[in-house]
Amino acid sequence: MLKEYRSIAEVAGPLMVVRNVEGVTYNELGEIELANGEIRRCRVLEVDGTTALVQLFENAVGINLSNSKVRFLGRNLELPVSLDMLGRVFDGLGKPIDNGPPIIPEKRLDINGLPMNPTARDYPNEFIQTGISAIDGLNTLVRGQKLPIFSASGLPHADLAAQIARQAKVLGTDSKFAVVFAAIGITFEEADFFISDFRRTGAIERAVLFMNLANDPAVERIATPRMALTAAEYLAFEKDMHVLVILTDITNYAEALREVSAARKEVPGRRGYPGYLYTDLATLYERAGRIRGKEGSITLIPILTMPEDDKTHPIPDLTGYITEGQIILSRELYKKGLTPPIDVLPSLSRLKDKGIGKGKTREDHADTMNQLFAAYARGKESKELAAILGEAALTDVDKLYAKFSDAFEKRYVSQGYDTDRSIEETLNLGWELLSILPVAELKRIKTELIEKYHPDKASKPVASGS
Repeated sequence: MLKEYRSIAEVAGPLMVVRNVEGVTYNELGEIELANGEIRRCRVLEVDGTTALVQLFENAVGINLSNSKVRFLGRNLELPVSLDMLGRVFDGLGKPIDNGPPIIPEKRLDINGLPMNPTARDYPNEFIQTGISAIDGLNTLVRGQKLPIFSASGLPHADLAAQIARQAKVLGTDSKFAVVFAAIGITFEEADFFISDFRRTGAIERAVLFMNLANDPAVERIATPRMALTAAEYLAFEKDMHVLVILTDITNYAEALREVSAARKEVPGRRGYPGYLYTDLATLYERAGRIRGKEGSITLIPILTMPEDDKTHPIPDLTGYITEGQIILSRELYKKGLTPPIDVLPSLSRLKDKGIGKGKTREDHADTMNQLFAAYARGKESKELAAILGEAALTDVDKLYAKFSDAFEKRYVSQGYDTDRSIEETLNLGWELLSILPVAELKRIKTELIEKYHPDKASKPVASGS
C-alpha cells in the first residue's frame, strides 16, 4: 500500500522538500498529485532521516504546499523495452512521440543499468566502417570502443552524427546492426533535422531515437542518455545485435548536472561544474563495450561542443580521460569549406591498431595510415614556411608536400555528407594521393606493399581485401 504525504515543506526551482517520510530510498520515483488532480513525476535525490529532497520532472508551477500530495512508488526510473522499439521515436523519458502505438514491453529495465564485470569484458578488435575516410582510414572506429567527437559551437556535428548513423556497418558479419540515437537538449529544428534525415534515408528502420528538447526540464536531460544506453544494452546483450550509440550533445547534459547541483547548493568543482562530473560521465561511457561469450556489443560515440573551442574545458578534458581517443572538428577547416571538417592530426583512436590489417581491412592499412599522417604534417609545415618566407624558400620536395597537403584536404578529408566510401576506396584514394610524392619519400611503407599497391608500380589492378 502506497503512503501519501501532505507534508511538502518547500519548493525551490526544480527541487522540493518533503518531511516525515518513511522507507523512502535514493533515486526512487514519486508522483505529485495537485489540487486539480493533475499528476506530475519526481525522483528522490537525497534522504536525511525523515526528510526527502525530491527533484521534479516537470516545472513547479501550480504546486500548492498545503493541497498537494506526494506518493513514492518504490522503484527507480524504468524503460519498457522490446524489439518493437526499432524504428520508433521517443522523448527523453522513453514515451513514444511519433504518433505510433505504445510499446508492449517484453520487460522493464532500470535505466541505471547493471555494472559490467571488468573481467568479463572482451577487447574491442573488429573494424566498423563509417564510410568516412578521415575516420576509417586514419582514426579507425572499433566495435565496442568509446570514441567521442569534439566539436565547437556552429560546427556541423549534427550532419556528421546523422552520416555516421546512416552509414555505419560491421564488415564480414551476419549479425544485426542497430543505431540508438539520443539527442540531449537540442533545438526543435535540430530534432526535426535528425528525424527527417533518418526517415529520408530509411535508416530509421534500424534505429531507436530519443529526443530531449532544449525546453524540457533538466532532470529529463539527465535521464535521456541513460534511457538510450538501457535500450542499447537490451538490444546488444539480450538480442545479440551490434549497437552504435550516438549521444549529442554531452555539453547540454553537463549543464543540466550543473543546474541541479547549484539548486542543491553543492560546493562547485572546476568552472562551476559539480566535483562528481568525472564519475557521472564515467557511469555513462563505461556502459559501452563487449562481453565475453556474447555476440552483441555497444559502440559509443558521444558528441560534445567545446565551450569557446577549448579542449582543456572540464567536459572534453574529462571525456578524453574516460574514452579511447577523440575525433576533433576544426573551425579553420570549416572556414575552408571542408565537409566534414575533421582535423586528423590532433584526432586519435587509441584502439585503431586492433581493428585494422590483414583479414580485417587490408594488409597495407597501418603503413599507409602512418605515411598519410607524416606526409600531411610535413605538408602543413611546408605551407606555413611558404607563408612566412615565400614559396621560393621551399625545396622541390617541400613543394610536393604542400601540394599533397592541399589535395589530401580537398579529396580525402572533404568528401561531403552523402558519400559512403568503402574501406577499399579509402585505402586506394590514400595510395593515389601518396603517388604525388616521390617513392623515395614513402619511408613508412614496406617495399613489398609499395610494389603491390602503388599506382605507378602495380602492374595489375589493386586487389580487393586480403
